Amino acid sequence: MRSVCFYFELHQPHRLKWFWPDKRISGFNRYFDNDINKEIFRRVSEKCYLPANQTILELIDNTSGEFRVSMSVTGTLLSQCESWGGDVLESFRDLAQTGCVEFIDETYYHSIAALFESRQEFIEEVKEHRRVMSELLGITPEVFRNTELMYNNTIAGAAAEMGYKAILTEGIERVLGGRSPNHVYKAKSSDIAVLLRNYKLSDDIGYRFSSQWREEYPLTAGKWADWVSQSSGETANIFMDYETFGEHQWTDTGIFEFLRAVPGEVTDRGISFLTPSQTIEKYSPAGEIDVGDFSTISWADIERDTSAWLGNDMQRRCFEEAKLLEPYVKATGDKELIKIWKHLLTSDHYYYMSTKWLGDGDVHSYFSIHESPYDAAVNFMAVMMDFKEKVFMELKEQNK
Repeated sequence: MRSVCFYFELHQPHRLKWFWPDKRISGFNRYFDNDINKEIFRRVSEKCYLPANQTILELIDNTSGEFRVSMSVTGTLLSQCESWGGDVLESFRDLAQTGCVEFIDETYYHSIAALFESRQEFIEEVKEHRRVMSELLGITPEVFRNTELMYNNTIAGAAAEMGYKAILTEGIERVLGGRSPNHVYKAKSSDIAVLLRNYKLSDDIGYRFSSQWREEYPLTAGKWADWVSQSSGETANIFMDYETFGEHQWTDTGIFEFLRAVPGEVTDRGISFLTPSQTIEKYSPAGEIDVGDFSTISWADIERDTSAWLGNDMQRRCFEEAKLLEPYVKATGDKELIKIWKHLLTSDHYYYMSTKWLGDGDVHSYFSIHESPYDAAVNFMAVMMDFKEKVFMELKEQNK
């Protein structure tokens, strides 16, 4: 192995209220629970974002810039930073100024708009994220990742048309066909480079770090670096939730000590750290990635497809309701209504409705305010029906 490419996803949604219509409240606050969203944002900030950002800043400084990572911060999280976390936003600016952290674009709302037949909404959300990244962090990303690494040929083509030079996705066997994820690839029918997640090495940290049942427990940075060095290929693409540090894996598991030790252990084995842009500049494509539109992949769950969001009838019904409402919402021209509708596309709402069980079920319930996926679906539909009424009332008023 010649290099490691770290990528971290940072996201918090605007969660829905338990909805009981209240005529005294209108607009965004009628549907979204600022109290619970602020509470979770501040908790995760104190446990993860602030200490992890500080740790990465220190590692960059201690290694004279040899340690490099990439991350995407969703628009919904950035909006929460503006409202409740100026200190968190400032820490992201500090990371951007190092030149050693590459920030990546995605849909502003961390939505499933890429699954619409039309690409209009998807493109609008990506452009909105790009604008906010420029305004808040002073950068213009050149690499793209879709929500939860959802990917197919059309998504890759759309990203290429918007000017991105690389896209990230999951390195799943059914796409690789016996090839290794540890190479740069190119997308079918476009020239955009594709970086594939090494899910085994990524999940060793993100999911299995504190698993005491494992023979390899405890996982040390040296042990993990050995696994990386023994892997074939040019680049080990390590993609995971940033909340791994301090939230999914609590501080007392030793996760921050692990992070602090990784740069030294990796470089001691002759392996460098590269950002996605540096990775695709250094290595030529080893082949082509072909994923049809009806075979969309993601990094979610064991299946690594779209079933995390559209795997049952409840999810599909809610998604269809939201999708069918698009032309009517946009016809109102009402910025507040459009904003609400876009937030209803955030993937988390559909994720909470998943009826998968065992390990995946535990993941789907994380950060959810609902006691069951059925409650999540009923609540979402209650919100949607009330919101739908507001949209058509507004259209009726405009057409008088």
